[in-house]
Amino acid sequence: MSNKSLVLSVLAFGLAIFAVLLYFETGPAPVAGTDPGEPKTSEALIRPYSPILGPEDAPVTIIEFFDPACEACRAFYPVVKDILAQYPDDVRVVIRYTPFHGQSSEVAVKLMEAARMQGVYEEVMQAFMVYQDAWASRGPPNMEKIRSIAAGAGLDLDAAMTQIKSPDIIAIFNQDKADVETMGIQQTPTFFVNGKPLDPFGEAQFRKQVAAEVEAAKS
Repeated sequence: MSNKSLVLSVLAFGLAIFAVLLYFETGPAPVAGTDPGEPKTSEALIRPYSPILGPEDAPVTIIEFFDPACEACRAFYPVVKDILAQYPDDVRVVIRYTPFHGQSSEVAVKLMEAARMQGVYEEVMQAFMVYQDAWASRGPPNMEKIRSIAAGAGLDLDAAMTQIKSPDIIAIFNQDKADVETMGIQQTPTFFVNGKPLDPFGEAQFRKQVAAEVEAAKS
């Protein structure tokens, strides 16, 4: 074999190796119309452990990324309740914790989970919404006020102080925070209706999107 042929053979072999390495580094190009991150995102949108308001088998699912210290969440709270009342058999709301407002939010979330263990979840959630001005703070949490409001809604505080340290509640809290990051949630509340984001955001748009999904489920 001549030197020229040898050089060309070496170059061809090198190019082939480079192409193989490039394939495994970048992977095959995604097929048009697919999202390589979709399975992970879909999993992060809803978890089997998440609190549910309304019938568990409802055909329409609203997912709310919720911060109990968020003023906009409080403003939408009666809207969500009204939608549940309007479609008692057709709509459920799945709560995903999004404690953007610091330690006050984190304490309230954990107490809500203790309330779920005790069977007074909705009562404590409503109390936190109604009296939000009294306890929500971006600074150090007013533990006395938060506990007082939760106890007034039926929470057994002695039991709750132990429950909030349980591995189950800590795991839920940490997983929801991780899912918020995975989903790229930037504000609360953020709503998804049957997996579709509410966009544009607004009460009228929210009601319209839910009504459309209910109608589609019945047709």
